[in-house]
Amino acid sequence: MERANLDWAKLGFSLRATDYNLLYRWRDGSWSPPEVRTGSEITLPVGATALHYGQSIFEGLKAFETPDGRAVLFRPQMNAARMKRGASKLLMAAPPTSLFLEAAREIVRLNRRYLPPCESGASLYIRPLLIGSSGRLGVRPAEEYIFCVFVTPVGTYFGNELSTIRLLVEEECHRAAPLGVGDIKAAGNYAAGMRGVARAKQEGFHNVLYLDARESRYIDETGATNFFGISGSKYITPRSLSILPSITNDSLMTIARDIGLTVEQTPVEVSDLGMFQETGCCGTAAVITPVESITWRNQVFEYGPEPGPWTQELYKNLTGIQRGQIEDRHNWLVNVD
Repeated sequence: MERANLDWAKLGFSLRATDYNLLYRWRDGSWSPPEVRTGSEITLPVGATALHYGQSIFEGLKAFETPDGRAVLFRPQMNAARMKRGASKLLMAAPPTSLFLEAAREIVRLNRRYLPPCESGASLYIRPLLIGSSGRLGVRPAEEYIFCVFVTPVGTYFGNELSTIRLLVEEECHRAAPLGVGDIKAAGNYAAGMRGVARAKQEGFHNVLYLDARESRYIDETGATNFFGISGSKYITPRSLSILPSITNDSLMTIARDIGLTVEQTPVEVSDLGMFQETGCCGTAAVITPVESITWRNQVFEYGPEPGPWTQELYKNLTGIQRGQIEDRHNWLVNVD
């Protein structure tokens, strides 16, 4: 197989055209066979519920090449389950797990020449999208849905591998409220987070750290990632009803236990940021991004310009498992072929 002519070491995190995408339609209670498409556009009625009433959710997962040349997916069953839960909350028809998994495999097969080589450190990002596609006037669920899956080769989200970032605690707006939809990958959550992120970037920060919507006292997450901190021999990550359950964070909690850390998932007050020796952001796109400093009002919590030892160990183990370079003791990898 001839690979696409790309500079794999300098991909960054952006959308690049690939050869094919897949599209399924839900009508009359069942999903259609996949349409293999070369175009990058979807046609919708002007009254589609995705456009007017926010019936739109998505997932993000990755495919990797292993040293022996296999293509593997990392924990796709978790993405299928999270999409089902999100669809249930937004009263949408969800693709069955078997359909989701086969779509993830097939989209990699179709675009195999865009799978970055193992030694590049890059990956093939898979974006499954579920939207309400039938026209409605009045707030009620759609009668028809589209499930579309596309891919793009990507490098790192925040810059160079394990480069540190600076965060600003956001207090002028909230991302999501408890008992709302902050715990699912609803598209509207990301629109709600854009304002805070834009302001932070204008002030010279890389991203924001959102607080809970009830008291503005407890840490939730950043604009697109979960948050964790290392305190002594503890891996601590916030617990909140408005945090998206990150598959990466779930994996890191398991790895943390494997390497000798105690794991605590608990409410974390913003005033307690000083208890950490290391902090980081984690997610499918970001993997692990170490945090250099967090600014809250007139305080700056410093964690250093280089990733800490535990962060480096977590990163080494996670990426090693994903790429088939470290034994997959938890059966997280799924072969594409």
